Amino acid sequence: MAKTQGLEQVLERRRAILQGDADRIAKQRADGKLTARERIGKLLDPGSFVELDALLSKNGDYAGVITGSGTIQDRPVYVFAQDFTVHGGAMGEMQAQKVCKLLDMAANNPAPVIALCDSAGVRVDEGARAMNAFARIYGKVARLSSPVIALVLGPAIGGAALMVEMADIAIQAENVGQLMVYGPTVVSALTGKTLTAKDVGGAKTMAEQGGVALTAPDEDTAFALAAQVLDYLPTDSGEAVEVVDADDLNRLLPQIDADDAAALLQGMADNGTALELYPAWGKEIRTALARVGGYPCGLVVSDARVNDGELAPDAARKAAQLVNLCDYYGLPVISLINSRGIQVPDEKSQADTMQAAAGLLNAYAGSDTIKISVIVGNAIGQSYVAMAGKDYADVTYAWPGAVISALTPEAAVQVLYGKELREGKGDPLANREALTDKFVADVADAVSAASDGMIDDVIEPAQTRKYVIAALEMLAGKSGSSL
Repeated sequence: MAKTQGLEQVLERRRAILQGDADRIAKQRADGKLTARERIGKLLDPGSFVELDALLSKNGDYAGVITGSGTIQDRPVYVFAQDFTVHGGAMGEMQAQKVCKLLDMAANNPAPVIALCDSAGVRVDEGARAMNAFARIYGKVARLSSPVIALVLGPAIGGAALMVEMADIAIQAENVGQLMVYGPTVVSALTGKTLTAKDVGGAKTMAEQGGVALTAPDEDTAFALAAQVLDYLPTDSGEAVEVVDADDLNRLLPQIDADDAAALLQGMADNGTALELYPAWGKEIRTALARVGGYPCGLVVSDARVNDGELAPDAARKAAQLVNLCDYYGLPVISLINSRGIQVPDEKSQADTMQAAAGLLNAYAGSDTIKISVIVGNAIGQSYVAMAGKDYADVTYAWPGAVISALTPEAAVQVLYGKELREGKGDPLANREALTDKFVADVADAVSAASDGMIDDVIEPAQTRKYVIAALEMLAGKSGSSL
């Protein structure tokens, strides 16, 4: 009997610890936020969560984070959820101890890591020890070979914000998430403006600046997006992602305007599988994770309706980011190009433009994964070199009417036919248009590029998916690919 009573007392004490502070939990819910345990319960498959270091404390002071493992759609994952009801979820030595143990497990027994972020920053009362706590986590995240997905479900300020940015994919809940290096009080003081947390680090602000890949109206939708992202990523950088039949392999593309990037992206992807990343940032290029012929892929699509699809700095960074992600996890990159090349920068943006364009070149040139490119419109200058060039792409196709040139046709005519323009008779505009047509037909059309061996073939637009899927199947064994 004494042993039974002892067990009941222990279990009651454990329940009292795990249930947390009732007043703080009530405040969390009043702020429209779920608790850390509720979040884990909604993210993971029911009954799958196995907690680690559940009762870890020091002098009655608890770590402010819940860690453990479970499954999402029967797939094993690790998860840590910062508990804002304990010291505002601030990072300290004990929180780092729990998170680092989890990350060590992920390193030794690979599975994706999901971070549910809700933290006011760092435990100021711990001084340098707290800053070193963040440093320990940064180091382990940087060395992980498994995917990391961060969900911003409350404040993520200072060091917590940097932890979010180290993730492969960051998702922010619009109703509760705040992602910022400094809070609105500091930024307002520096700028002389009266700014709110939403102004500085709200989901719309972060989406427009490229701070997060995806936003969700609420926490439940953020959990669903995390599960969707997982579908495209492997367990580990050295493992393959399952190929899933999701569409007719022989489906023809409908008639699509080469300038309609949204229709191109959806048309290329298997039905319902395209998940666009960073849609509000670097809009000259659209990027997405998707399946094509059942294969998980990254899609890079020029949007010629935004500044002629130019390689503006943010657009170049956005594309490079996806290519690097795909290269690390062995996912093929499919590029649909319709761009008039590098954006002409003003005098204050020269270095930024060059560095961003070089980063895009470096991503394509340095990646070992499968790269298939289709020139659907213009491929001018570095947009051809980086995204479709024969030295970087495994296979390059072009649609009829594609223009492939070092300069725009208008600029090339000025360089090549300056004398004819000056001495031409009749309507100057008509002469210029005639010379432009001549340049494209003689030098810059897709057939000329194919004749020079700079592309593999000129294909019917409707057949694009079939050609790309055939190339994916042909290249599936390529070193660097996880197919």
